[in-house]
Amino acid sequence: MSIQQKINTKRVCLFVVAVVLVVAAAYSSLTPSQTEQIAQSGSENATPVATSTVSPEVLVASATQEAQAISEPALPPQPVVEVFNGKIEKGATASTLLNKWLTKAEVYQLAAATDKAFRLTKIRRGRPYRVVTTDGEFTRFEYEIDNDQYLSVAKTDEGFVAECKDIKYDIITERVNGIIASSLYEAMTASGEKPALAVRIGDIFGWEIDFIRDIRKNDSFTAVVEKRYRDGKFQGYGKILAARFVNQGNKYEGYYLKDKDGFTQYYTADGKNLRRAFLKAPLKFTRISSKFTNRRLHPILKTYRPHHGVDYAAPRGTPVYAIGNGKIVKVSRSRGAGKYVKIRHSNGYESAYLHLSRFARGLKVGKKVKQGQLIAYVGSTGYSTGPHLDFRMKRNGKYINPTRATNPRAPKATKEQLTILKEKVELLRLDNDTAQAPEQVVGKGA
Repeated sequence: MSIQQKINTKRVCLFVVAVVLVVAAAYSSLTPSQTEQIAQSGSENATPVATSTVSPEVLVASATQEAQAISEPALPPQPVVEVFNGKIEKGATASTLLNKWLTKAEVYQLAAATDKAFRLTKIRRGRPYRVVTTDGEFTRFEYEIDNDQYLSVAKTDEGFVAECKDIKYDIITERVNGIIASSLYEAMTASGEKPALAVRIGDIFGWEIDFIRDIRKNDSFTAVVEKRYRDGKFQGYGKILAARFVNQGNKYEGYYLKDKDGFTQYYTADGKNLRRAFLKAPLKFTRISSKFTNRRLHPILKTYRPHHGVDYAAPRGTPVYAIGNGKIVKVSRSRGAGKYVKIRHSNGYESAYLHLSRFARGLKVGKKVKQGQLIAYVGSTGYSTGPHLDFRMKRNGKYINPTRATNPRAPKATKEQLTILKEKVELLRLDNDTAQAPEQVVGKGA
């Protein structure tokens, strides 16, 4: 017999003994005449005898409760979970945030565990964070990296475990309309929306419409957009599923899809990509200090030689962006070019960025980059007389002048995408405003 079975058997025996003793005590408190009447009351019509003593039934019930209390141990108290919310302040570090709950050694272990997911040295002022404790002991740390992801670091028996997770939002899809009186921003505000939505619409149609010079009174826009909420509070816009802009009588439409590489694209109803393959320039520059030419006096070598690029004068540290979607094929340094990056694009195009001061974090060969993604910063490394970007392009292995290169549209929709596109087109065909019930989704969605 197991130990637990022996314990249960002992508890049952104690219960039986307790009941017997209670019954005996009850009968012993009765007078002889009362005892005789109880013994003779075998029939249903027997008349009970009144007594001022406690009845045996009550005593038996009391003993039963006591026995049950002995056999059923009290449940342990529920753990107390507390959540401490805050925002990153100027000069805050992992140590200043967590020293209330963790030792210096534990903070170091926690920070080391986050290196692959998200380094805590990159936390930014103003971003939300929270600390979760159980019975006063540290359980979890969370930091919102951006509006789509947060870092979660949990304390386990094996140590600290870190991972990046998608932020959950309640999504409501709505149709937004407006008519231009003076500008898209003004019309967006008049419709009750945030100016950020005007920027997003401007990005969609930026290759088709000059929103500074081309806008006219009575132009109009319509957008089917996801609005994101957390705890009932508006948290910004998600995907713009479809948009229309009527400019000077010309109608432009764009529908949201992702290409084979997972990048967001907007297409016309017949599958034409609204985006051009390349940006007009990879940075915000002060001036062009040297043009593309086959014969230029080199400022350092003092010899005439080809300059198969365009030099953009800009302050040291100016961000440099990828001109188009592609894959990194070179992140290196040479004596002449200094620090440089090369990107291979579709249709035989290649772009190069020379004389950089430093590369963007995480940049490496084989990584895919999207148009407008930060890749490096302007510098003056290599053969250079001052801060600038030497930007070069090739097509099918031959240098071309970036300022004169044709800028084709990005790849059109595939046959599979065209099937999905037909459903998207219907979003702008509805005459009445529609709104879905709130739907729980994770991050950006597909």
